[in-house]
Amino acid sequence: MAAIAFWPLEIRVKRPEKRIEIDWDDGRRDVIAAELLRVESPSAEVQGHGPDTKQIVAGKRAVGINAVEAVGNYAIRIHFDDGHDTGIFSWEVLRRLGADQAQLFATYLAALDAKGLSRDR
Repeated sequence: MAAIAFWPLEIRVKRPEKRIEIDWDDGRRDVIAAELLRVESPSAEVQGHGPDTKQIVAGKRAVGINAVEAVGNYAIRIHFDDGHDTGIFSWEVLRRLGADQAQLFATYLAALDAKGLSRDR
């Protein structure tokens, strides 16, 4: 197993703003919306079991975060207020979500549109 190249110094849940903030040991700070975390959850429910089985999750614009719990020393589990809590967000996953969130969100919006779905329902 490769060594982790970066480490979160602090993870803050901002419930009213529906987001998390992560301060990394290299000085970077990521602010990631709960909606993006929910629709990109690393759970099998969202990601599926193969490269072409990812689910498009609609209606999550207003999703919030109830709690965050540590999973070992490598990840967190996020408990969303819609009941979803099966995704394990490793440091690598969180770092990628923070770095690529504009692209990931644009891809998500295009996928919703292509399926006639909405962020609100």
